[in-house]
Amino acid sequence: MKITLKDGSCKEYAQAKSIYEIACDISEGLARIACAGEVNGETKDLRTIIDSDCNLSILTFEDEKGRAAYRHTASHVLAEAVKRLYPEAKLAIGPSIEEGFYYDFDCNPFDREALDKLEAEIKKIIKEGKPLEKFTLKREEAIEFMKKREEPYKVELIEDLPEDAEISFYSQGDFVDLCAGPHLMNTKPLKAIKLISSSGAYWRGSEKNKMLTRIYGTAYTKKADLDAYLLHLEDIKKRDHNKLGRDMELFTTVDVIGQGLPLLMPKGVKIIQKLQRWIEDEEDNRWGYVRTKTPFMAKSDLYKISGHWDHYKEGMFVLGDEEKEKEVFALRPMTCPFQYYVYKATQHSYRDLPVRMGETSTLFRNEDSGEMHGLTRVRQFTISEGHLIVRPDQVNEEFKACLDLANYCLNTLGLQEDVTYRLSKWDKNNKEKYLGDEEYWESTQGTIRQILKEKNLPFTEADGEAAFYGPKVDIQAKNVYGKEDTMITIQLDCAIAENFDMYYIDENGEKKRPYIIHRTSLGCYERTLAWLIEKYAGMFPTWLCPEQVRILPISDKYMDYAHKVEEELKKNDISTTVDSRSEKIGYKIREARLDRLPYMLVVGQKEEETNVVSVRSRFLGDEGQKPLQEFIDAICKEIRTKEIRKIEVKEEKKD
Repeated sequence: MKITLKDGSCKEYAQAKSIYEIACDISEGLARIACAGEVNGETKDLRTIIDSDCNLSILTFEDEKGRAAYRHTASHVLAEAVKRLYPEAKLAIGPSIEEGFYYDFDCNPFDREALDKLEAEIKKIIKEGKPLEKFTLKREEAIEFMKKREEPYKVELIEDLPEDAEISFYSQGDFVDLCAGPHLMNTKPLKAIKLISSSGAYWRGSEKNKMLTRIYGTAYTKKADLDAYLLHLEDIKKRDHNKLGRDMELFTTVDVIGQGLPLLMPKGVKIIQKLQRWIEDEEDNRWGYVRTKTPFMAKSDLYKISGHWDHYKEGMFVLGDEEKEKEVFALRPMTCPFQYYVYKATQHSYRDLPVRMGETSTLFRNEDSGEMHGLTRVRQFTISEGHLIVRPDQVNEEFKACLDLANYCLNTLGLQEDVTYRLSKWDKNNKEKYLGDEEYWESTQGTIRQILKEKNLPFTEADGEAAFYGPKVDIQAKNVYGKEDTMITIQLDCAIAENFDMYYIDENGEKKRPYIIHRTSLGCYERTLAWLIEKYAGMFPTWLCPEQVRILPISDKYMDYAHKVEEELKKNDISTTVDSRSEKIGYKIREARLDRLPYMLVVGQKEEETNVVSVRSRFLGDEGQKPLQEFIDAICKEIRTKEIRKIEVKEEKKD
């Protein structure tokens, strides 16, 4: 048989060989670091026998799929350690994930001391160097096997598999786990494992099921790489918006108000106010939008026309009982049906289209309690929502313009490099969830696919992520923990106009159905604020800062001059405060740094006599004395242009 390797070279063998044996034949060094193999594009266990011509890549820790096999093996070692120290624990699942692995157990929670004990046990298991051996059983045999081992979660997983399935297991000594693999040949290559944390997780991700205990961990081949990752985790903790946003007094939550209902505090409101004013002015003055303001609730009749009552009722807050009351209302989860009636209030000619309607929309969605997190997943939120009523021949141009507007917003905020694009499609195996037939969906999805290609935007495709009325582009970003959220969405809807009897008069005087583009320019303001907190670790671009300048008088004698400077700054719409406390100047400077202010102006006798200010910034440190007007001109330009300055602190003199 002929084996074609990744570099294009070939190996020929007269008899079948395992991937591991082929790796040994290529190089003993390669075999030592091999984690898995890729055969004709499919990831395979090192034990897999090759008996015909194929393309083969030996995967190491440097390869994503090889790294996954390495960390999956680490998760099995964790499971063995748990069973050794806590025999009553029941095994659930333990996959590798992007940054490491986790394993779910039915047992009491683990504190840091317990995790440390497990780490010590893991080291013992690795040192034993036991081989991992794969074997298979028929489905009924596998069920009995796991019942005897008293592992009910494994039994449930097996019972969900087809009756004729061959079930694979891996053993390492006395420990056995249900698993499809792949795995390392033995535990010896595992070098640097760290158990990061423990938390709760519902079995199979459903809050209807039992809460299990999840242990997160990671594994590397070198201690230095693990140490670097742990430092990265420390940075993540400093950037986590859920903690940092509270520390900076941007938002808070209160149990008696409810989950997913954050209270924005004055500083947080200031940032969102700046974002909102900017977006609204941009849309109205440069992108041709008109502004609407529509109710926060409507009768169920409206949602029945739009289809949301049938397709989205579980995600809505319904006010009233349909069986007892004539009129039942619901808080709006979206604005589109309201804006359709704004459009319908006036008859439109083909010359009037496109009609671009924008609204700063407060929406309400009944998210699962387990999904709530800070500002990223909430039950009441506000978005930069818009709907474009267009002729079919305008779809391409207007959809591209929506992408351009979204990318303009991302670029201005310095977030463009952090996003990915996804074409979210329907699930053709679950057609009852959607409006329209297969031809409709293939056509609309094809239109968006072509637009993304013409815009040279790299994108992935995902089945089952479309809205019920049409496909969409989702602009995705990850938080500091690697969880991906949709930040901006642009949807193509060629069906819903029929439900609302929306039309325009064409050049022949006939009624025609328009198409609709649903879009956000920036997305959810709360989620964007969380994104900005984590992106900039609270050190926002100056134009967004709720407090842009703090004036620090050296003593009370210079308070009058400090307030004079404050007055001049405020005349230029610069958000300014005076630190009037009777504290030493060094203390005031340290406080301002901790508050992540872009600028501090120190004023004393010299400054007052010459009408200057001593400038300290988070960008350059001590910038020295500057005429007040020169500073005002510079910061006004920075704010007006929305400049994103890099932090390059110079060595400062001692205070």
